[in-house]
Amino acid sequence: PRSGQVDLKNIIFEKAAIATLTVNRPAALNALNREVLEEMARVIREVRHDSSVRVLIVTGAGDRAFVAGADIAAMSKMSAVDGLDFSRLGHRVMESFEDLPIPVIAAVNGFALGGGLELALACDLIVASEKARFGQPEINLGLIPGFGGTQRLPHRIGHNKARELIMTGEMFDAKTALELGLANQVVAPGDLIESARKLAEKLAGKSAVAMRQAKAALRAAFTMEEDAGLRFEQEAFGVAFGSADRVEGTSAFVEKRPPNWQHK
Repeated sequence: PRSGQVDLKNIIFEKAAIATLTVNRPAALNALNREVLEEMARVIREVRHDSSVRVLIVTGAGDRAFVAGADIAAMSKMSAVDGLDFSRLGHRVMESFEDLPIPVIAAVNGFALGGGLELALACDLIVASEKARFGQPEINLGLIPGFGGTQRLPHRIGHNKARELIMTGEMFDAKTALELGLANQVVAPGDLIESARKLAEKLAGKSAVAMRQAKAALRAAFTMEEDAGLRFEQEAFGVAFGSADRVEGTSAFVEKRPPNWQHK
């Protein structure tokens, strides 16, 4: 089923228990401009307020690019004030992906450069095609990553390698992304969406209550000092413990049967 939003020009949004957001500007290699970012924000709002959506898959249209970056043609005409505004918009959108209570999987089919890598970094898990290419090439434009790359990349792959990639602006392949711990899986191009869906189905088979708490606590590991994060985990554990799903999950284990989640 398609979304009821007829005004999405640059995004295809298929709403279901496993929903798919496809950036659809293949002629521009799915580059992110203001309009695309604003449409993404609208889709995320819709997903956020619909508890029937259990997992979100994010991908790019065509076979060449996931998202090849921010729209450089648009950026070349921007003033300094416009540039700052564009960065702020990008940050808001990337944060909205991280703040979703459900898991988000990036299915990276081709180029994930600049804002494209930053979008993948805002997702929980990355499934990459063997044809995927990653990088933060902003330094080559006299810029730096502006949608969170300088903060999220070091957290994902460590400071040493992140410094090298951001300072050289060099691209790296899917195999390297897997070795760096950036990609979770690398699969043949023809298997990409099916592999992402298989992973999504595995996640959708868990308790939505526990998943929400797991994602929130994992996010705390990125945003909080360790002692605060450990306290956050205790509270999140307590919330999960108070759920009907915890009663069902522990009972099912003891009774040696599969759990029947109520997602509450």
